[in-house]
Amino acid sequence: MSNCDKIKAHMFMEEKYERMSLSYGGDENIKRDILDVIEKIKRETGLNPDIIERVDENNANHMTISVECSEDDNRICGDMFTKLLKELKINNCESDV
Repeated sequence: MSNCDKIKAHMFMEEKYERMSLSYGGDENIKRDILDVIEKIKRETGLNPDIIERVDENNANHMTISVECSEDDNRICGDMFTKLLKELKINNCESDV
């Protein structure tokens, strides 16, 4: 079973920087699930990316949790993102282009 209808994953990559944004409604259960999985994978990988919670100014029900890696961590951050997608049962990232 996929969570793509509940959580939308967006990727952004450039030199020495990667970000995965996980957008969800305003459901606190989904938020807790996302943060729990992030913490689990941080322990498994030893990575300590920046975790940023955002709320859309124009729509309080549009919330996003971003996982951001820069500098040396970005070389292995892709593995963390893959694990996040798998653990959260997200089959694919959104196509923003």
